[in-house]
Amino acid sequence: MKSNAGGGAIYGIGIFGALVYFLQHAHSFGAAIVGIVESFLWPGVLVYKALELLKL
Repeated sequence: MKSNAGGGAIYGIGIFGALVYFLQHAHSFGAAIVGIVESFLWPGVLVYKALELLKL
């Protein structure tokens, strides 16, 4: 059986890296909550922008 789940692992690493980055720069509880939400959205935005640049 062949599994094609490599993209999910890369996305997960992106979420984890963004979570660490945003939480390190949070100076309040509210900023930490916003950082957690942003960490889940940021990899998707990054992929969208990359695909937008590849559009011919």
